[in-house]
Amino acid sequence: MSQQHSTVAYQVMWNRLISVVEEQAQALVRTAFSTSVREAGDLSAGVYDTQGQMLAQAVTGTPGHVNAMADAVAHFIRRIGRQNILEGDIYITNDPWEGTGHLHDITMVTPSFHKGVLVGFFACTAHIVDIGGRGFGADAQSVYEEGLYIPIMKFAVQGEVDETLTRIIRGNVREPDQLIGDIYALATCNEIGHRRLVDMMEEFALDHLDDVANFILENSRRATLERIAALPRSSADGSMTMDGFDAPITLKVSVRIEADRIVTDFTGTSGVDKKGINCPLVYTKAYACYALKVAIAAEIPNNAASLAPFEVTAPENTIVNALHPAPVALRHIVGHFVPDAVYDAFDKLVPGLVPAEGAGCLCNFQVSLRPRTDAAAPADARRSEVLTFNSGGSGARPMYDGLNATAFPSGVMTMPIEATEHAGPVIIWRKELRPDSGGAGKTRGGLGQYMEVGAQEGHEFDIQAMFDRVDHPARGRRGGRGGAPTTIIRDDGDAMRGKGKQFVPHGRRVVMAFPGGAGYGDAAERPKAQVMRDLALGYISAETAALDYGLGAEDIAAVEAAVRNGEPV
Repeated sequence: MSQQHSTVAYQVMWNRLISVVEEQAQALVRTAFSTSVREAGDLSAGVYDTQGQMLAQAVTGTPGHVNAMADAVAHFIRRIGRQNILEGDIYITNDPWEGTGHLHDITMVTPSFHKGVLVGFFACTAHIVDIGGRGFGADAQSVYEEGLYIPIMKFAVQGEVDETLTRIIRGNVREPDQLIGDIYALATCNEIGHRRLVDMMEEFALDHLDDVANFILENSRRATLERIAALPRSSADGSMTMDGFDAPITLKVSVRIEADRIVTDFTGTSGVDKKGINCPLVYTKAYACYALKVAIAAEIPNNAASLAPFEVTAPENTIVNALHPAPVALRHIVGHFVPDAVYDAFDKLVPGLVPAEGAGCLCNFQVSLRPRTDAAAPADARRSEVLTFNSGGSGARPMYDGLNATAFPSGVMTMPIEATEHAGPVIIWRKELRPDSGGAGKTRGGLGQYMEVGAQEGHEFDIQAMFDRVDHPARGRRGGRGGAPTTIIRDDGDAMRGKGKQFVPHGRRVVMAFPGGAGYGDAAERPKAQVMRDLALGYISAETAALDYGLGAEDIAAVEAAVRNGEPV
């Protein structure tokens, strides 16, 4: 039965669906146990039609999660079987190839019934701190080593939780209460989305979402195609090199603009790595689509139709299309560089639109703390797993400076020191912006940051480093200069690697400097007032102001005097 409503009414319903899934996401933020969700927002939430097509996504969340999750619900429908989809069911998986790319992301899907009829699905994903195995890091050589695998299955059948599954999960992870708490938070957030959807359907006297879905998808498809049609019909190649684990990795990409689609192809990219930095195609696709969508159609809401014209291909067993059983725990490291590689090509097609390269991947590390083993440990010393999310600087934009210590493209928030130290016996001794790390240019790259981490008295720890840009810092665009590289060293001078698990003995600290974003355009064109402001704020040193921007000695002295006297520059 068709439900006739005005265009205005359908637009109101569309906006309501977006608000529904945002409330869904905020419920997850409020109830999750893991700091990666509560403090960093490493999650996604969305509502889908009965065919598994995403209708709306939450504003809170990451492109890697939500764009990968856009494909996941169809896998759930296929695996569970339509005849087995029952009211009160809840489904779960952490399958890297049918979920969001690695075992540390749990995706849960809940069918939504109204008046006894299936009207859609709610889905959400969250990064959990521990899933067993080797722990979160790049050291594994197959996915089997990386943790517990949960195939697409029912977590609850008509409201009854599978207690056998929860016992298996508890028996295989280091933080069982935390993980089970996160799973229930995911299930609850879907339930809240379902309740709000039912409220909306009753308010608008809807028996199904078919007409609303058609309105959303048709308008989104048309608007996206109009943006693509306005671009030049052409193609260009791009590439970039990143550190890799033991050897550098090259991403090669071809971007081809056609009348009704943009095709991104990664032929020529490096092969699968022996260590866990490989990226399943679903995650590569998520960030390649995101990069182009924000460049040309950022204000069009994200859904199945607005993503469909962005096609992504890659040869099997390249590092951006790693097949099972490749290790994929740190798939975000490669995935977060996909937009910079895509922009290297797209800038040749549509100049003056995309930013310079930034830090790229998140500057994450996980600390596995335990009582010291070199001497007697205090009675209150304990084991703990602490994961912290941090960011370098984003790349300068054509008209604006890059953002300091801001994650692009992931959008994940930097975690507060207080939340990190509350999670376990870890001490963050230093966390501050890194002057001179942003590349010079007409617009300046965003600053990275310094961090220094240690453990409370009586503890030693392993640190899982997940960094890049050590040997391949961000490259400037259109004459801009590169950003500063990543550095990592122990406080006693011992060198450390940018990736992998490394032991830190009792009393020692790890000193890190996270990378800056690159500059855009010729530094000689940067207005003097902006250079003086950067100097006054401590973003650049007097040496950089003089050497990179040509600021004169008198102007430098004037800025320094104003800062000393507390006067405006």
